[in-house]
Amino acid sequence: MPPTTAPATAPRAAAPRPTPHTPWGRVLGLALGVAAVVGVLVLAFSWPAVTAEPKDVPVAVAGPEQAVAALGATFEETQPGVVDLLPVGDRDAAVAAVESRDAYGAIVLGDAPEVLTASAASPVTNQLLTAAASRLQAGLTQQAVASGADPSVVPTVTVTDVVPLSPDDPRGTGLAAALFPLVLGGIAGGVGISLLVVGAMRRVLAVAVYAVVGGVVLVMILQSWFGALQGDWWANAGAGALALAAVAAPITGFVALLGRAGIAVGAVTMMLIANPISGATMPPEFLPWHWGSIGQWFPPGAGATLLRDLSYFPSADVAQAWLALGLWVAAGVALSLAGHLRTAGGVEPDAEAARDEELERAARHGAPVLQG
Repeated sequence: MPPTTAPATAPRAAAPRPTPHTPWGRVLGLALGVAAVVGVLVLAFSWPAVTAEPKDVPVAVAGPEQAVAALGATFEETQPGVVDLLPVGDRDAAVAAVESRDAYGAIVLGDAPEVLTASAASPVTNQLLTAAASRLQAGLTQQAVASGADPSVVPTVTVTDVVPLSPDDPRGTGLAAALFPLVLGGIAGGVGISLLVVGAMRRVLAVAVYAVVGGVVLVMILQSWFGALQGDWWANAGAGALALAAVAAPITGFVALLGRAGIAVGAVTMMLIANPISGATMPPEFLPWHWGSIGQWFPPGAGATLLRDLSYFPSADVAQAWLALGLWVAAGVALSLAGHLRTAGGVEPDAEAARDEELERAARHGAPVLQG
């Protein structure tokens, strides 16, 4: 009788090894890196407010030549470099200059002195011109006293807001806040589409649909609900859609060329470079050097200016804003096309992203995947 053997026992599964701790050097490096990112964010968002100063504010002026010259000398003495006086023929020409955004306001000299403001252009310049009206009134009173005239006969300087803000948004906070959803919404859309949609041309279509729907939703909230926007509803919706696309399309384009690293490139460009120099919350003239003018060629600045002009300044020339946004959309589409052509061979970032998604999908379903 053959000897019996004990049944073989299955080998005991090895206990899982504990996850090793992060090396101290990496911990310190990550902490310092995150702190550096916080510093960059604080610098980017605080730099405009800290460095901005009133300068070269275009203000139309109408009146006798001698009075205009005296007013210019007074401004240079009390506020050097703050105001740039633009002589015009009469009050009607001054109003036209304000409505076309050639000037932030106007001063009409003569027997009935008047200061024309435009609170819809900028609350900051509106305050500056209102203060100028008070100084003008004080100057007229001093002249009367010096000449021995009765101060009671001094004409009163009137202040007229020729382009007022909407009664639903009297301080302009809603209009200024419109920049945030434009920039953040465009970045969120670009990042989300880049992560969830595979294929350069499919991302282009997704950006187009997202921008159109987003522009309509934006105007429904800001104009139909809050009343912060004015003017033609569909024109504002088109401007909002183009602004969203101008932010999102370059991000998806960078992703088509660079892979996931393109998300960081696009987001940093829009949030940390373009946003601080947009001039959305203050006149672009207030920013140092030529950054205000440069910012008008980036989507945040162009989008904010376009929505403000369409809402309150129908006589203003908005060609540059439309052109700037259109160029950014075209650049994003061009980058996507270039990425699509480069990925045709299956060796570029976009193709790698497609293969990675196929692997992840197969792993979730437990199916083997052949790579090649």
